[in-house]
Amino acid sequence: MTQPTDIMGEHLRAALSLAASGVPVLPLRAKVPFGNCRRCADNVCGGRPNMKTAGPCACPGPCHAWAAATTDPDVIQSDVWRRAWMRATAVAYHPGGAWLTVVDLDDADAITWARANLPATQTVATTRGEHWIYQGPMRSVNAVRPGVDIKSTMAYARWLGPGTGTITALPDVVRALAVKEPTPPRPAVVTVPALTGGGQCRHRTPTYLERGIAMAEQRITSATSGVHATVYRTFLAVLSTHGRCGCLTDAHVARLFAVAQAKGESPRHCADAWTNARTTLGV
Repeated sequence: MTQPTDIMGEHLRAALSLAASGVPVLPLRAKVPFGNCRRCADNVCGGRPNMKTAGPCACPGPCHAWAAATTDPDVIQSDVWRRAWMRATAVAYHPGGAWLTVVDLDDADAITWARANLPATQTVATTRGEHWIYQGPMRSVNAVRPGVDIKSTMAYARWLGPGTGTITALPDVVRALAVKEPTPPRPAVVTVPALTGGGQCRHRTPTYLERGIAMAEQRITSATSGVHATVYRTFLAVLSTHGRCGCLTDAHVARLFAVAQAKGESPRHCADAWTNARTTLGV
């Protein structure tokens, strides 16, 4: 039976080998990074609680996901990291830090699409699909098409071995996947029932409405975690106040979508959150 110390040794040796070749590494537990330690909890260290961006953190542990990835053998073999390797289930690496991009293909359909549309390159088999690895970094984006994610800067990928084939330069067709904008959502104009009896809307003053939209923008912008939930709750609040009186215009909705997207929400998620809020309120 393989003992935990043997597994740790395997992970540690693989990590040191990768680091020696210039690939920043980090340990994974159950396929996800280690969470913030007590020293870094609640963003006290100045990092990001969602581990999406690197912060000015001096924590010696692998507690900031991809931002903790390192090629320093002294760090990788330190006591703090050794304790993490004892609990690790896999080795991960930061593709962007190694000047690489991983096209993560989740299923057979995605692989078929890649073979028909992407240049051949180094390929690594995964549990359900394949990683296609290209030379060169780019922005990481999830769900660029069904079953296809891009992992490069500000992301991590599991190390599953060297794979097969010869690595090729990052092609424009892959870069284009990240910059291609989805079709804008239709529900930009909110059509709601008129007031019963045709009464005058008591909210139809520029100052009242402007203050409400500005507060909603601020609420989304200030979110430090749970952004998707914050966006939904904010949309719900706006619609509960203005959704039945015809106050909202294309420009108001576009402003809300814009601040949500600036926090990392996709246009599709914005549209879904807006639709779900309307459905909840029956407007």
